[in-house]
Amino acid sequence: MATSRTRAAFDRSVFINCPYDTEYVPLLRPLLYTVVALGYRPRLASDRSDSTENRVDKIVGLIRQSRLSIHDISRLKASTVGEFSRFNLPFELGLAHGSCVFGTKSMRRKCCLILEKDQHDFRRALSDLAGVDIKAHGNEPARVVRSVRNWFVETVGLKDVPSPTRIWYGFTDFATDFYAAREADGFSKEDLNMMPTLEYVEFIQRWTERRG
Repeated sequence: MATSRTRAAFDRSVFINCPYDTEYVPLLRPLLYTVVALGYRPRLASDRSDSTENRVDKIVGLIRQSRLSIHDISRLKASTVGEFSRFNLPFELGLAHGSCVFGTKSMRRKCCLILEKDQHDFRRALSDLAGVDIKAHGNEPARVVRSVRNWFVETVGLKDVPSPTRIWYGFTDFATDFYAAREADGFSKEDLNMMPTLEYVEFIQRWTERRG
């Protein structure tokens, strides 16, 4: 029975590899909503903050526990003079790919979605991905929802999935209710923008369960 529960948790877990900054929040939140609305569990390195835990070990553990993964590599390029390019995103993508290629039989069942801002931008930094199907979202939240939803249908094989538009409207309804309810609870705008991801996901789960 324990093995069956573990397998079910593995199949329903989605490792999310994305930027962790306030500018990415408008994309991350609809992404998380889409994953939850389709019945899956997002797994992020920000789920817990234990200062004694090695970050790489935590990420490896999350990748090992997740059959699916979504990687947004749209922030590879430095945005200002003197700023370093971000290598965490392609590094974690490489870890996920390696777990599939070199892992056990169950690990070889893994699927991943790679997102970027503009089509083919990745080729300037990751030419090894040439020929891989990567989806561009143009920094538009609705396009993130469409890309994630369509991937679950085309690659993961999910059936009877609501349309991208219906999921997007569901997210906007949730966001309206979420902000109104949390402000009534005493949360400031800054509190809401800095809310731990795990707490935000739990709000999505409870809201979608009530909506059926």
